[in-house]
Amino acid sequence: MSKIRVLIVDDHTIVRQGLRVLIEQAQDMEVVGEAEDGAKAVANTSKLRPDVVVMDLSMPFMNGLEATRQIRSQAPCTKVLVLSTFSGDDLVAQSIESGAKGFLLKQSAANDLLNGIRKAKQGISFFSSSVAKRLADFNSKFPPTQRPRHSGHPLTAREQQVLELVSRGYANKQVACLLKISIKTVEKHRQQVMNKLNLHDVASLTRYAYSKEAQSKQAPRVEQ
Repeated sequence: MSKIRVLIVDDHTIVRQGLRVLIEQAQDMEVVGEAEDGAKAVANTSKLRPDVVVMDLSMPFMNGLEATRQIRSQAPCTKVLVLSTFSGDDLVAQSIESGAKGFLLKQSAANDLLNGIRKAKQGISFFSSSVAKRLADFNSKFPPTQRPRHSGHPLTAREQQVLELVSRGYANKQVACLLKISIKTVEKHRQQVMNKLNLHDVASLTRYAYSKEAQSKQAPRVEQ
């Protein structure tokens, strides 16, 4: 029987290395590649055609949600399994809406990841136990016709890139250089992000961006 081909996507080298060790211990799996951001994840999926992509969400240049959308559109046979440090209800909902087959927490990866990959390959949804419990509670409280939908307009891939670079402390000029766009275009994207997030000044945007980055750094990660 052929092995399950896995692509690992995370912007931290030590996390990718730990996940590779964990996955390659399974006799029915092989790691066919890695990517450190969403754009490379999309490109490597097109090139390598993995069965399952293990996808981080908070990454520079293209986040995991947009990468998941593009992968599911361009390679519908490839399944995406989100592996995140945090699991807010809105984030889980957006991951599912983007096409992810499951959602795992990094702190439980040692117990859940291999099973999650196998289930995803079979087309079966799989979630960490705490996420699954919240989904079950939600489903019991809200029948499909009464479920609240994600409010507002989602950020575009470029807007996510700008926000993530702001969270890393880059000024407009640096963002423009990194993304190879004009400063005016950066300013336009920042304003669009502020409008969508209902933030009324650049200082509020900067505080929001830093808070999101801080949440990511404080959450525990899998290191082996």
